[in-house]
Amino acid sequence: MAKRKARSAKRSAKKPNRIVSYIKEVRAELRRVVWPSRRTTINLTAMVFGVTVVMSIAMGLVDWIFSKVFALIIG
Repeated sequence: MAKRKARSAKRSAKKPNRIVSYIKEVRAELRRVVWPSRRTTINLTAMVFGVTVVMSIAMGLVDWIFSKVFALIIG
């Protein structure tokens, strides 16, 4: 009985908790990340917003054109 407890204590001491190990690795990786500056973040966000607006307008025009063409063909 004492041998079983000793073995289980050795196993648990050798094997670190996987979740704790994962969190430590994530924190270490986040320390190595080079984060963009505030100005860069604002510029990239504005670019994404602008492209989204332009593409939305373009897709709306394509949809409107197709609806008119199909209305002429069908109607």
